[in-house]
Amino acid sequence: MFIKENFKMALDSIFANKMRSFLTMLGIIIGISSVIAILAVGNGAVQEITATFSDIGATTINLTANDTDESYEALTQDDLVLLKDSIDEIRYISPNQQITGTAATDMASRQAVVSYGTPDLQFLSQAMSSDLIHGRYFSQVDFDENNDVVVIDEDGAEALFGRTDVIGESLRMTIAQSRLDLRIVGVVEGSFANMQGAFDADQIPLFMSLPQSTLGQKVPQFLGMNSATIQVEDTEQIEPVSNQVVRLLELRHDAVGENIYNARNFLQALDQVNNVLSLFINFIAAVAGIALLVGGIGVMNIMLVSVTERTREIGTRKALGATTRTILIQFLMESIILSLIGGMIGLTLGIILSNIVAGALDIVPVVTLGSVALVLIFSTAVGVFFGMYPARKAAHLNPIDALRFE
Repeated sequence: MFIKENFKMALDSIFANKMRSFLTMLGIIIGISSVIAILAVGNGAVQEITATFSDIGATTINLTANDTDESYEALTQDDLVLLKDSIDEIRYISPNQQITGTAATDMASRQAVVSYGTPDLQFLSQAMSSDLIHGRYFSQVDFDENNDVVVIDEDGAEALFGRTDVIGESLRMTIAQSRLDLRIVGVVEGSFANMQGAFDADQIPLFMSLPQSTLGQKVPQFLGMNSATIQVEDTEQIEPVSNQVVRLLELRHDAVGENIYNARNFLQALDQVNNVLSLFINFIAAVAGIALLVGGIGVMNIMLVSVTERTREIGTRKALGATTRTILIQFLMESIILSLIGGMIGLTLGIILSNIVAGALDIVPVVTLGSVALVLIFSTAVGVFFGMYPARKAAHLNPIDALRFE
């Protein structure tokens, strides 16, 4: 009953001065809405980046070999075959390297980005889709026999031939002043059609892939390798497989302890990106949170004004038997309710604002239960902290002096 009466008196006091109460809450509203909007949009951006990394390959390992002795091959095709045969968890493994060149037919000529590797490159290339729409990917036979075959994307087929079904057609590739006459065996889905509109179609390079052995035969400087991409079945296999790969290669090349081989994965990169983003988001949210301190000072200021205005009321209540504790709780509750109402309005506005901003950025805002709980707790804390001094001042007024106050 005591709490209920104080709650009702607090609401009556707040709604008796609506405009003043709203202006008092404005700092809290701005601070809370800013923090909620920043956290929601920031968390949405983190999820979007996480999803993008997952699409790139959360189960992918990047193997590199760093050897200063140029006469020594630290990573060979035989190494890749051994790794795939020895480690059951490895699903695909291939060099995943790129070189630029010029692709030409009798109809057109365009700049091209050429990926080269083993047949597993179909599922490891970040530049090209793995989904075929015509023909096939180059095979192990093509790789072993150095066949002059190439796989292109549908955008490239359209640009060079004016159609996508170009299986069996020939094109000329010029790479590092060497010419390759290649036969098209497959066409994959285009991955960069959405870039058109931002660039002229002629400015967008074509994308194609071919066996490393074929490129190495015609352009020997590209026969060697210093890196490879590995894909495993499950993210839980990444660390053990990475360790096994490095250990096997060190034993095979008698390089134990020389730190020649490194196996890194996208999860490590993702953790680094998330850490940087989280630090940045929290910093911006903290800056926005300064408005909460300003709002808290506003609450304390208006409560001091309220105590001054209601001095005679406090004296009357004390004369009628109200204790110091009763007066303290009355004004403290008013401060807390004022802050909570501001927090709820700020939360609502923050959610609306985050949806508007996230919609413009084409991401999904994420408002977590933790954020909502933080808002409510922080609003209550502001009410308690900045309302305590005015409440104590009211509670310790001398009833005789209060009744004489004009």
